[in-house]
Amino acid sequence: MEFDFLEPLDQEFINYVFGLSAQHLGSKIVMHTNEVLPDLDKIDIAIIGVLENRGNKKASSEVNLSAIRKELYGMFPGNWNLSIADFGDILPGNSKEDSFFALKKIASSLIKRRIIPIIIGGSQDLTYALYRAYDDLEQMVNLVSIDSKFDFGKENEAISADSFLTKIIIDEPNNLFNFCNIGYQTYYNSQEEIDLIDKLFFDAYRLGEVSNNISISEPVFRDADVVSVDLNSVKSSDSGNFTVFNPNGFNGKEICSLARYAGISDKVSSFGVFNHNNSSQEAVIIAQIVWYFVEGYHYRSNEYPFGSRDNYLKYIVPLEEEDLVFYKSDKTDRWWIEIPFTSSTYNKLKKNSLLPCSYDEYLAACNQEMPERWWKAQRKNVL
Repeated sequence: MEFDFLEPLDQEFINYVFGLSAQHLGSKIVMHTNEVLPDLDKIDIAIIGVLENRGNKKASSEVNLSAIRKELYGMFPGNWNLSIADFGDILPGNSKEDSFFALKKIASSLIKRRIIPIIIGGSQDLTYALYRAYDDLEQMVNLVSIDSKFDFGKENEAISADSFLTKIIIDEPNNLFNFCNIGYQTYYNSQEEIDLIDKLFFDAYRLGEVSNNISISEPVFRDADVVSVDLNSVKSSDSGNFTVFNPNGFNGKEICSLARYAGISDKVSSFGVFNHNNSSQEAVIIAQIVWYFVEGYHYRSNEYPFGSRDNYLKYIVPLEEEDLVFYKSDKTDRWWIEIPFTSSTYNKLKKNSLLPCSYDEYLAACNQEMPERWWKAQRKNVL
């Protein structure tokens, strides 16, 4: 069974949890112990640690997640109506590929049961294994990476935290429909990489863009399946990571807001936080990132996928090239734009699909400006 790959929480940590008050989050989390594996039929969110760090060349090979768990368990939950389980850790395999295989099998099993895995790593190349977990689901995958770099590598280069995106794009089966980077810093990415993002019709938002208006990222998360967070995207003064010093990056409030956007998305079905440097200082921000993701999950509105469009206002905006169709939810005031399917062209999704968008994009269309994300999604459909 795939859950045999998991190492239960140790007795010392379990004793720590028993010392918490009934109001603490830790007292409300079901734990994987030597005697008990959490009942999958009663779980909404599964926390899994992955101790594989060989893909991070700048960090030690050893990963210790106990400080993160203590910070998280020592917090107080919101008024949440959900069930959380901590399934323990995936130990490093004989090779990185062994660790990837274990994560893929466990994550795939959870996602099929509509349980959201929250993965705490370990190096960010574990994102590749999380992406491969969708192979058996036979669906296209949208990946969002909160990262200062795009993580491209050479085609024959061994997979690492700095090169996993290339393997995701190249390897078969190719289920990647869209990739979006949030928070890239230009001086960490070559112009060739930036041009490649455009050539592939992927999306990317510079750190300054998102910091100036963080709400522009919300529609991106609403369309994501996998969200991967590189902790190096947070500036060191807020993360506590002075092993790898990052003078610029998201601040603590911003990274937690992004995590909440990811949690509140009805479509996000897996979430990972990677490149932890093992410091107790950094454990605090990781625990808060996870807390805000869970907080967002509690407030999901279940608007995706659309079962009926009766609760949505339809707006048709005529442009010179064609009419754009927008939908606005009566429930949340959120917006979508329709990507049409025509039988005369190849369409990966084989149907009219809805792309999350913002009110500002609707206003821009009213001023005869074609939304860039709509254009890119349309190009991916017909190529």
